[in-house]
Amino acid sequence: MIVTTTPSVEGRSIAEYKGVVVGEAILGANVFRDVFAQITDIVGGRSGAYEKSLAEARETALRELEERAAMVGGTAVVGVDLDYEVINNMLMVSASGTAVVLE
Repeated sequence: MIVTTTPSVEGRSIAEYKGVVVGEAILGANVFRDVFAQITDIVGGRSGAYEKSLAEARETALRELEERAAMVGGTAVVGVDLDYEVINNMLMVSASGTAVVLE
């Protein structure tokens, strides 16, 4: 399945719009990761634990987006937008876009 942030797929026509689809992922922050992240913040550098969590959440949200597009008969998702939020020590990633059928 083609998933793109652009409003169309170059070289392909959109035959049908199936509607907005959304995938979400909410991951809790691990206490030990929080401690090590604070140490990294103090001494400088990147927080590998948080980067790994962010990548995992993004992949989950995009996978759900694809699954929901397929459920409504879509063959691609266009106009994808990724949103990130932190809510009460939890990381939320939301991916939304329009499921379409390509010719």
